[in-house]
Amino acid sequence: MRTPVVARWFDGEGDGFRLLGTRCAACSAVFFPREESFCRNPGCAGDELVEVALSRRGRVWSYTDGRYRPPAPYVSDPELPWEPYTLIAVELEAERMVVLGQAAPGVTVADLEVGMEVEVVPGVLGEDAGTTWTTWHWRPVGVTA
Repeated sequence: MRTPVVARWFDGEGDGFRLLGTRCAACSAVFFPREESFCRNPGCAGDELVEVALSRRGRVWSYTDGRYRPPAPYVSDPELPWEPYTLIAVELEAERMVVLGQAAPGVTVADLEVGMEVEVVPGVLGEDAGTTWTTWHWRPVGVTA
């Protein structure tokens, strides 16, 4: 069974895969992670929030590699050796907000540059007891692996 790590933060498959945020109906501020109760803009008293699909593409704002096993809710088997992973902070095209996420499998810090274009793709965080925990990954545009 495929289960999102966090419900309603992303949806779709292939080219239709998107991160989901919310937009304030009063001031048009966009939020990710999504907001359910009130507008986080301190100058707005709005409380009507509409779900929106965020930009599929953005530019690398920063990146690093994770060389330690993070705490829960990260899913990993403590019996297996730790495998480093790459984290990318991406400034989304339209929203001009920065969203953090893991790089697609096989993408390392050596493959990245600040300012390069990346796209959001479906990913797998891990598997346990018959459940595949899904998430999002960032992948350099033009890379298909």
